Amino acid sequence: MKKILIFGATSAIAKETALCLAEKGAALFLIARDEEKLSALARELRTRGASRVETVVMDALEWNRHSEVIRQAQEQLQGLDAALIAHGTLPDQETCEASFDVARRELEINFLSVASLLTVLANSFERARGGTIAVLSSVAGDRGRQSNYIYGAAKGAITLVLQGMRNRLYASGVKVVTIKLGRVDTPMTASFEKGLTWAQPRTVATQICRAIEQGKDVVYVPGYWRAIMFVLRNIPEALFKRLRL
Repeated sequence: MKKILIFGATSAIAKETALCLAEKGAALFLIARDEEKLSALARELRTRGASRVETVVMDALEWNRHSEVIRQAQEQLQGLDAALIAHGTLPDQETCEASFDVARRELEINFLSVASLLTVLANSFERARGGTIAVLSSVAGDRGRQSNYIYGAAKGAITLVLQGMRNRLYASGVKVVTIKLGRVDTPMTASFEKGLTWAQPRTVATQICRAIEQGKDVVYVPGYWRAIMFVLRNIPEALFKRLRL
């Protein structure tokens, strides 16, 4: 992968993924909403081996700019080999339950903004008849649980969109990669008690880079979450609804 567009580039996982790609000499086009963090990351990536780094400041909810920034990335990098969508939030479930205004915003960030970007990217890569589109989804989308079902609903919806898009774009030679993340120790999860199933961003980023390079269909990161979610998905609903998960 030589020319890569990354949305949500300053998040902990995306940052480590960008560093991994920079060490391979990739040209990167980074998009995030924090200009100071974005500039600092760009400087670091240049020192770590990136052949080129361009940046744009944009909030994911600036719908009218989605086509513009993707076109800008293509023009400045003279084409794209891959795009990674890595932005998102981790909402408080109880707050979402108390206010649909809050829940709606979280759905807009974690689902609708991603779906909007995917629409533009899919059409662009389809015309080019090649490339890779990768999205950070979550194991939370595999089954609704009382602890995070608004977040899970957004991730589950994106996973389904990606599945359909992978089917649609196969004939065009475009690879669509669904990356289902498990628990990762990042600033976004700072308030959570950590245990054995938690992974570090660098470890996760290495696996994300590999998935993008290999054009995998669906990957669980870390890999042991595939077995964990297989068990959770297959618990009968009559029992599952009684569990505190």
